[in-house]
Amino acid sequence: MDTILVVDDDPHIREVLRFALDKAGYATVEAGDGSEAITKFRQATPDLVVLDVVMPEMDGTQVCREIRQESSTPIIFLSSRDEEIDRVIGLELGGDDYVTKPFSPREVVARVGAILRRAKQPAAGASGEAVPATLQHGMLRIDSDGFKAYWGELEITLTVTEFNILTTLVRRPSKVFSRDELMEGAYEDSRYVSDRTIDSHVRRIRKKFMTQGGDPIETRRGVGYILTACA
Repeated sequence: MDTILVVDDDPHIREVLRFALDKAGYATVEAGDGSEAITKFRQATPDLVVLDVVMPEMDGTQVCREIRQESSTPIIFLSSRDEEIDRVIGLELGGDDYVTKPFSPREVVARVGAILRRAKQPAAGASGEAVPATLQHGMLRIDSDGFKAYWGELEITLTVTEFNILTTLVRRPSKVFSRDELMEGAYEDSRYVSDRTIDSHVRRIRKKFMTQGGDPIETRRGVGYILTACA
């Protein structure tokens, strides 16, 4: 049974999400503020976090930063603000998805399920074909079974969405992928996300590799992205 950490300062929202998640077969752990969220995260080691953005003590973006220092556990942001810049900031910090309030509990449960399926089955391509357990391109190596990425011998920690975007590129290293094509590889439920969302994920991937001396993705202006030589 997967465990979901629900973080929101509104007890009614926590109750609604707990009921919906319990009904869908998930175990839930709750936190009412950011500080408690960090404590519960370390105690419960959840499989996914549903995280409110605006909270007392420590807001959701700070909680995300703390979690990302030690874990790639998937994070779905909740926010009452629907500005695109807010969504982009959340994704830049390492969030995997973003849901705005008011929301349908069914939608949140569906997003949770989709992300957990991607995390558990990283070897499935966008069209359903099997992906080799290990993909190698220059210094870049993808371990699909272990859900790990390496630059040389250095492991690079990626979120579920980042891992699927990079795997999509590695499977066809000579192809320039449009943002729509990367979207199909990263989001199995085929929902629409903006170009800026994909751009945000790509920037995070590049930043993580660049701290280790590599850069696996090249931007083709007006077209999309392609894998570099990874030399």
